Amino acid sequence: MTERLYYTSDNTEGQANLLSCSAELDGRYAVVLDRTLFHPQGGGQPADAGWIDGERVETVLARGDDVVHIVAKPLLPGIVNLRVDVALRQLHARLHSAGHLIGLAGTAFGWLPVKAHHWPNEGRITFAAGENGTLPDTLSLQEKINAWQADNLARQVTFTDGLRQVGFGHLLAYPCGGTHVAHLSEIGPVTITQVKMKKGQMIVNYTLVP
Repeated sequence: MTERLYYTSDNTEGQANLLSCSAELDGRYAVVLDRTLFHPQGGGQPADAGWIDGERVETVLARGDDVVHIVAKPLLPGIVNLRVDVALRQLHARLHSAGHLIGLAGTAFGWLPVKAHHWPNEGRITFAAGENGTLPDTLSLQEKINAWQADNLARQVTFTDGLRQVGFGHLLAYPCGGTHVAHLSEIGPVTITQVKMKKGQMIVNYTLVP
């Protein structure tokens, strides 16, 4: 089982023990470490990128309890140096944190977030109807998000029965395995681009200013 250091640390450089490196069907190699700083694709968030001993990590996947790092060339077992692409990590963290705020804003209008997609230029949160839900407009959602960001609430990470939960300040925390900004001001401007209904669900699309 790979220890996921990013659950509790924002470090983007460190060391790990390379346990195995096996060939993939596509000619690349799957590297398993005893612990990792790299977030795998999943939970609505893209994978981190970066380097292991200078070799580019092309993607990161979760396979069972292991985090698998895909590289182009084989690497030898032993202690290796890890370096996460900082700019890409920060973008993903900003997108994911913005998605949490949109989920909370939708909840305030009686909707329940059921699905999230925190990808660059594709951000969207899907909501199911709750009791007495009203369809908000983009401005109403925007105002709530802007107010929380103005308060610059700090990230809170807790573990309950092994389940990681991420919240900001006094706001409701969500079960989450993703990466997030330390304070809400780090997200930057969030733009709600569309609010629409589809098959009884509310879909909110959003983007960030680079």
